[in-house]
Amino acid sequence: MATVAVTDDTFESEVVNSEVPVVVDFWAEWCGPCKQIGPALEELAVEYDGKIKIAKVNVDENPSMPAQLGVRGIPALFLFKGGQVVSNKTGAAPKAALKGWIDEAV
Repeated sequence: MATVAVTDDTFESEVVNSEVPVVVDFWAEWCGPCKQIGPALEELAVEYDGKIKIAKVNVDENPSMPAQLGVRGIPALFLFKGGQVVSNKTGAAPKAALKGWIDEAV
């Protein structure tokens, strides 16, 4: 499964009410580090298919959820489990580090 585009309107149904843990990537088109981790997140979405959902929220188009969660810098990754934030990290990281962070949090 590829990453899922999520909006302020679909955040609750796609993330909070998800049956599986969800990694939410808050990003923007103009953000270089966001583009840097994009391919790694796409690969991880395939690797974790059925176990974890990876969602992407464009902060320019959907400012409500990033504001509610206190996102100050992007890329910002939040891991939701059972509708609650269990871990978060800001900034780009290599795929191995992202995978380790996800495995540790889940």
